[in-house]
Amino acid sequence: MSGLHTPLCDHLGIRLPIIQAPMAGGPTTPELVAAVSAAGALGSYGFAYTQPEAIQRESEAVRARTGAPFSLNFFASPRPGSIGPGAQRGAIDAVSGYYGELGLPPPEPARAPYAPDLDAQFAIAEEIRPAVLTFHLGVMHPERVRRFQSLGVKVGGGATCVAEAEKLEALGVDFIIAQGAEAGGHRGTYLRDPYDSMTGTFALVRLIVRRVRTPVVAAGGIMDGAGIAAALALGAQAAQLGTAFIACPESGAPRLHKDSVLAAREDETLITEKFSGKPARGLANRFMREMQARAAPQLPFPAQSAITGKLRATAAKAGNPDFVAMWAGQAAALSRALPAAELVARLEAETLECLDRLATLRR
Repeated sequence: MSGLHTPLCDHLGIRLPIIQAPMAGGPTTPELVAAVSAAGALGSYGFAYTQPEAIQRESEAVRARTGAPFSLNFFASPRPGSIGPGAQRGAIDAVSGYYGELGLPPPEPARAPYAPDLDAQFAIAEEIRPAVLTFHLGVMHPERVRRFQSLGVKVGGGATCVAEAEKLEALGVDFIIAQGAEAGGHRGTYLRDPYDSMTGTFALVRLIVRRVRTPVVAAGGIMDGAGIAAALALGAQAAQLGTAFIACPESGAPRLHKDSVLAAREDETLITEKFSGKPARGLANRFMREMQARAAPQLPFPAQSAITGKLRATAAKAGNPDFVAMWAGQAAALSRALPAAELVARLEAETLECLDRLATLRR
């Protein structure tokens, strides 16, 4: 490694070992992804809930802004079968009171399919041929991995434990994203109970680096150059940051979400399944606390998202933090409201400064 350039940087075609995490549901926009990539890092678009036509449109919008490499991300978790209205009654009743507080009627039962067809998403991704494609919450079929790689697409997958990292290496991915417990958003665990895969980022990175030969990317709770330098020192070849980019003007996160991460003073996050049906870390609010305290029933992921969707959207529009899923990592208090390119430049300078300080300790 010379300066901030690692072998993975060469492999992905980027100048800096910094990846802007894909954040589905609104925070990632063409403006954010393009600005990050143009600044020398890797911009990433989260397409977990996006239909193929929109994936094509948004990807074209990124390419219209920059010729730099960028990444597309998808949720590879199994889709549940159809859930009858009767089986949904408890979950709907659990949130109906909150709907009433906002002047809304109770939600209708969720209808299958609850998420876009994954094969259709991958098919459009093959047409787009991004420089990088990553998957989360599960694994891709080996033939699909090889297919993308044959098209010149570098493939990465998320791991929350050593066993998942070893499985990804066996699949032949180009890099492994080690997602520590500090990370905001959905836990990517698929081989174990998510609550049994809560190893902290730096411990997880070191454990995985020692068990696999595939390049490792550190993710979770990294917000500044000191965190990036620490990840590199532990053997990671890049660091992935999500919450750090929430407050950027190019981010599509609601104003309430941006203001809330900027107002955070320490770790004010909780992990909840009540918004989407899968464990995800976000800024603590009334909905998360009350639903958890009464062990409210929920639908499987992502059907639960369908019955909380209008509640979240209405609350966000009204500036009411009680019912909004404001995904954020444990170090949200380190957030800065900077344009994306300026933030990337600041991260680069901070990382180099930290590495220089470490070098002086050897003299």
